[in-house]
Amino acid sequence: MWDIIKLLVNTTVLAATLRMATPLLFTAVGGIFSERSGVVNIGLEGMMLIGAFTAVAVSYSTGSAWLGVLGALLAGALMGFIHGIASIKYRANQVVSGTAINIFAGGLTVYLQRLIFNMAGVSPAVPRIADVELPLISKIPLIGPVIGKQNPMVYLALLIVVGAHIVIFKTVWGLRLRSVGEHPGAADSVGINVYKTRYVAVTLSGALAGVGGAYLSVAHLSRFVEGMTAGRGFIALAAMIFGKWNPLGALGACLFFGYADALQMRLQEIGIPTQFVQMLPYILTMVALVGLIGRAVAPKASGEPYVKEG
Repeated sequence: MWDIIKLLVNTTVLAATLRMATPLLFTAVGGIFSERSGVVNIGLEGMMLIGAFTAVAVSYSTGSAWLGVLGALLAGALMGFIHGIASIKYRANQVVSGTAINIFAGGLTVYLQRLIFNMAGVSPAVPRIADVELPLISKIPLIGPVIGKQNPMVYLALLIVVGAHIVIFKTVWGLRLRSVGEHPGAADSVGINVYKTRYVAVTLSGALAGVGGAYLSVAHLSRFVEGMTAGRGFIALAAMIFGKWNPLGALGACLFFGYADALQMRLQEIGIPTQFVQMLPYILTMVALVGLIGRAVAPKASGEPYVKEG
């Protein structure tokens, strides 16, 4: 029994948990910004996928993985803005718009993969963002092996979580964002530009999802694989709900799902069927959401188009 516990809870698994949680963190925080403004962003999966491909394409062209991340951020922001136009200006059904982006992203990345690289399935290898070691922290027992040597984007994701929490709950703009997502009519009546706030939020949402995708392709791996997001955008949505639209809550949820992902290799070592192991993150996602039915309350105006009176 003790051997099984040591197999499932150790510094190697915990370090992998942080790595697996990182793309979820970027994307979940992006989803929080969008939904806090009142725009549901089901398209996070597609925005991640576009970001993952763009990062590789730019890295391949420039030789710089960090320029690839910047390209992914811009590509994700563009997809977020397109979702904003459909949802805010044309008042399209936000779920349908997001679903369309997911389908579009899947087809577009497959097409561009063949067009740019003349290869199917997997792109050529590109420069990867190397891990860094924090000199002092890496020497601390137990803590050091977990957080002392990680990819820079892991640390960036943690900073984004803290920064997003401060922005949403401690700044004037964050107050405006929340008011637009709860009572857009009242916000408009006191001079807050509801449309502008929502556009900024949903564009930021796409940008962060794009960075989450970039992590997968130029930090975790060094290439693009068709469909490589593998439902992580939807898991990030679940983490957002599980965390009750709070970045710190989403952090806990992403670590939970990241741990489930990190367990996959360990569980195979003790004879659990591979098929079940691969299903585990998605099973836990469904269990978590079922447990939250009736308890997780979204912003009141989430998913509702706003029509300015007069």
